[in-house]
Amino acid sequence: MGLLTLNRANEQGTSNRGPGISPRLLIALAVALFSIIGYFMNTSYNPVTEEKQHISISKDQEIALGLQARPAMERQYGGGSRDMRKVALVKEVGADILAKTAASKTDYKFDFHLLADPKTINAFALPGGQVFITEGLLKHLETRGQLAGVLAHEIGHVVARHSAEHIAKQNLTQGLTGATVIATYDPYDPRTRGNAQLAALVGSLVTLKFTRSDELEADKIGVKFCAEAGYDPRSMIRVMEILRDNAGKNGMPEFFNTHPNPENRIGKINQIIAQQYPNGVPAGLAK
Repeated sequence: MGLLTLNRANEQGTSNRGPGISPRLLIALAVALFSIIGYFMNTSYNPVTEEKQHISISKDQEIALGLQARPAMERQYGGGSRDMRKVALVKEVGADILAKTAASKTDYKFDFHLLADPKTINAFALPGGQVFITEGLLKHLETRGQLAGVLAHEIGHVVARHSAEHIAKQNLTQGLTGATVIATYDPYDPRTRGNAQLAALVGSLVTLKFTRSDELEADKIGVKFCAEAGYDPRSMIRVMEILRDNAGKNGMPEFFNTHPNPENRIGKINQIIAQQYPNGVPAGLAK
C-alpha cells in the first residue's frame, strides 16, 4: 500500500469518527437539567386550593416582598387616597371577606389600600397580602358587593400563592431559555441570532399561559369567598360588564394588562357559579 493510499485511509477514518458533543451543548444541558430539577423538587401543599404547588420561596419571604414593593406601587398610582370615607369602605369590605373565609387562617398579613389615581382603572395584589384598588375603578362600582367581588378575586391571588408560583416558573423559564441560547447561539454566526429571539418568545408564551390559568383560579376562589362573606358572587359578573363598558372611553383600562378580556371572564364566572351552586345562589346575599 502506497503512502497516498495510507493518507486517504487516515482521512476517511477521521471523517467517520464525526465531531464530539460540543462543550457549549454540555453546559446547556447542565443548565436545563439543574433548572428542571430545582423546579420540580420545590413543592408545597396549599390547603386553600388543595393542590401541590411548585414554590421556591417561603410565606415570610412573600410577605417581605409585598411590603418592600408597596411604597413604589403607591407612588406609581399617586399615593394613598385622601378620601377617608372611601378608604374605610375598602378596608371594611376587605375585613368582611377575611373574617369569614379561609383567608383568615393563612399566615399572610392582609392590608387593603385605596390608591388616589382617579383615572387608572385597576386592582391588584402583591405577594403576602397587600391588596390595592384605584379610585379610578372604585368610582365605577355601584354596590358594596361589586367591591367585594374585586377584593375577593385579589385575595384569591394571594392565598393561591400565584406570585410565588410565578417566581418559581420564571426561574425555570429563564433557566430553559438560557440553556436554549447557550446551545444554539453562536456570537460569531449572525444566522443564530434568531434562535435567541425564539427562545425568549417561547419563555413569554409559557408565562402568559400560566397568567390566564391564575386568573381563572382567582375567580373560583373569589366566587367562594364572596358567598361565604355574605356577598352575592354574581356581582363579579357586573364588575366585568363595567370594565367591558369602560374599555375604549379613556383608552384600554390598565386592568386588562394583567387580567384576561372581561367578555371571556363573564362566561367563565357564570360557569364557576353554576358549578359551585348547582341549586342556585343562596338567597339573602348582599349585591
